[in-house]
Amino acid sequence: MSNSQEPPAREQLARIWLRPAAVWAALVLLVVATLDAAYRPLDALNTPLNLAIAGIMVILLWWLLMDLIGSATLIRLIAAAGLLWLSFMFALTFSDYLFRACDRSSSGQSALCVVQNIDGRVF
Repeated sequence: MSNSQEPPAREQLARIWLRPAAVWAALVLLVVATLDAAYRPLDALNTPLNLAIAGIMVILLWWLLMDLIGSATLIRLIAAAGLLWLSFMFALTFSDYLFRACDRSSSGQSALCVVQNIDGRVF
């Protein structure tokens, strides 16, 4: 018998699974909060609330599941670069949606298009 300072296998297994299980439970609760916010008439607060919930989810994933708390500086820099490129992709996508012309043949007015009253005779 050795008198090593290693915890028993059961305690080690619990320590390994405890943080991911807690993060998973928090993510599930945040998804439920997002669904709840989607079906409530919050008007102008709906989008900022859902973006805040998504931001909390990203922070949980980054700091706890990806273990960026105790990682090296290079790993943190690579994760930040990934976030920068993701912001570029969102900016390009949103610029496409914000400046897209509405289809005149559709019966309903979409919230993600700009009405362009251009006279066809000019061209």
